[in-house]
Amino acid sequence: MPENMKDTNDAKDVKGFKPRAVVYAKKLDEGFSEAVAEFYSSVWEEKEGGLSKKQKHLMVFAIACASQKTDSAVKILQRLKKYDATAQEIKDVMMLAAWTGGIQNFTNFTPKILEEMERLEF
Repeated sequence: MPENMKDTNDAKDVKGFKPRAVVYAKKLDEGFSEAVAEFYSSVWEEKEGGLSKKQKHLMVFAIACASQKTDSAVKILQRLKKYDATAQEIKDVMMLAAWTGGIQNFTNFTPKILEEMERLEF
């Protein structure tokens, strides 16, 4: 386990915030908490030849949209702004979410996403 993950007070270093799963895991068991923190770290670290954090966030944004987890999608959209995602990248991902999740899902999640895109000035 990385040194900065030994104490879940440093768990915010994993993704820039304190993951709830790590916080909840610590309440159950320290070893479990360390395992969950390591999982987060492994998923989100940038590896040579791997996906960038922006690409990973685009993927989870698509999954959240396709799964109609609109509140999560809005939070991820805010992170995508931090990673300099373009409006076209967001639109492409939304179209992929419509493709994989169905057009009805698209009509359900799109209004909130478009509103947040406007607020964030995408």
